[in-house]
Amino acid sequence: MKFSEMPYERLNREETEAKMKSLIERQKQALSGEEQFDIHKEYYELFNHIKTCTVLAAIRHDIDMTDEFYEKEQEFYDEIDPVLQQLDKEYHKVLFHSPYRPYMEEKIGKVAFKNMELQFKSMDEKLIELCQENNGLISRYTKLIATAEIPFEGEICNLSRMRKFMADDSREVRRKAWEAVSDYFLKVTDEIDHIYDEMVKNRTKQAELMGYENYIELGYYRMQRNSYGQQEVEKFRSQVKKYLVPLATRIHENRRKRLGLEKLSYIDENMFFPEGNPAPKGTPEEILDKGQKMYQELSPETKEFFDFMMEHELLDVLGRKTKRQGGYMDYLPDFKSPFIFANFNGTSADVDVITHECGHAFQGFLMRNEEIQEYLDITMETAEIHSMAMEYFTEKWMESFFGDRAEDYRRMHLEDGICFVPYGCMVDEFQHIVYANPDMTPAERKQVWKDLEQEYRPHMDYEGDEFFGEGGWWQKQSHIFQMPFYYIDYCLATVCALQYKRKIDIDEKEAWENYLKLCRLSAEKFYVPMLEEAGLKSPFADGCMEELTQHFAKVLFE
Repeated sequence: MKFSEMPYERLNREETEAKMKSLIERQKQALSGEEQFDIHKEYYELFNHIKTCTVLAAIRHDIDMTDEFYEKEQEFYDEIDPVLQQLDKEYHKVLFHSPYRPYMEEKIGKVAFKNMELQFKSMDEKLIELCQENNGLISRYTKLIATAEIPFEGEICNLSRMRKFMADDSREVRRKAWEAVSDYFLKVTDEIDHIYDEMVKNRTKQAELMGYENYIELGYYRMQRNSYGQQEVEKFRSQVKKYLVPLATRIHENRRKRLGLEKLSYIDENMFFPEGNPAPKGTPEEILDKGQKMYQELSPETKEFFDFMMEHELLDVLGRKTKRQGGYMDYLPDFKSPFIFANFNGTSADVDVITHECGHAFQGFLMRNEEIQEYLDITMETAEIHSMAMEYFTEKWMESFFGDRAEDYRRMHLEDGICFVPYGCMVDEFQHIVYANPDMTPAERKQVWKDLEQEYRPHMDYEGDEFFGEGGWWQKQSHIFQMPFYYIDYCLATVCALQYKRKIDIDEKEAWENYLKLCRLSAEKFYVPMLEEAGLKSPFADGCMEELTQHFAKVLFE
């Protein structure tokens, strides 16, 4: 079924709650593990329907943030979501404490029961009102960013549209574009500060009500950190500072020389070549067609996947003024359909959508007929490997997108990937500091950001810009507002994807087989054992970062 033809009807709140309560009572009365699993399959059906309704409404709201009907639907789900989460928690508590748990563990796996434990630690009925308020704050921030109107070059642009000008090959155009974006954020920075201050206090109060010292512990539970914690993440960030920051600094210095500049400025942050960054050739429709040909050639599995996506119109990639910025993949269980949302803007990021988001969607498509839904409950540091590794598996087709600048794209992609990890770790450490000190003022938070930039991005020079130079950069990083502590998952996944990059250079066939194994393992195993089975080293392991740094230093500089 095509996306436009998928029927939508708002969940009946009373009926849905009644069904959940009925399942809870029936599970309590079950007389065997077999009976429990039969009831659990009914839970799958209800859960998938709830998710389909919620995701369908959210996507259609994101497609047009001014659509009043779907804005009201989004408000409805913001309100009902904490209620359903609480019922879901009560349902899983019955399974967790069931006398037939050994049977259910055999059916749905030990990882599922660990995730249940984290779920119990992350949600309680007493948090419902605070969660509803938090959802409203997220919606306020999202709409503020999505509906930005920035006058530039005779037109009104949103932030997605401005990215093209911020990476223009003309340094003067870049400067004006960055200044225009800075001017917009200066107008709304106080409002964003206010929204974020309310978010931090709201989330801190939630943590305190659950008996935690601050939101960090609660945030980790909500991110389903089921096999590592703060200590491992701190060790990872420490290794990034020791090994990757110096390599990234060397890459930036080499980039400065390549651009022919005496000094890098923040307006050069997205620039890699003096003639401009490689941009894809062709219309959005032609880029999609090239993507289809690429996936048809990559493997039988990817051919089936992308043909399905195109046939059912499951990619909305054209940028529009009232469309939410950014990109993502989500899944519609009732239709067994992934969906890709993006904003093409004429830059290489358009091709990244066809590789990165399709990595997510491919894994979802590959597992679409899996009966055990818990195996699909992938934690984010795993999900991002699927997407980031796909970027490297598709690199040999870049000539079809970039022509004679394909090699420039590949170099840019590698350099950008390596340099991203220090930035991502900075975002993560910033949030740890903020939530450990929830009473900080907005000015103090911005100072924290400025201080962290000296550690993670010492090359940055904001030339005294009134917004970016005063520690405001983080306000345009939506993950900080929408999904606390998510960003480190990108960093962990990048390290794993870079391992696949090494493997591809040695034995592409074996690398692809390992990747398919990773996709099919899904959430069946815990993080580190899963990585090992797929031929990867844990990013937390001693020597992993040092080994990668040495390898890619040779690739880039020898």
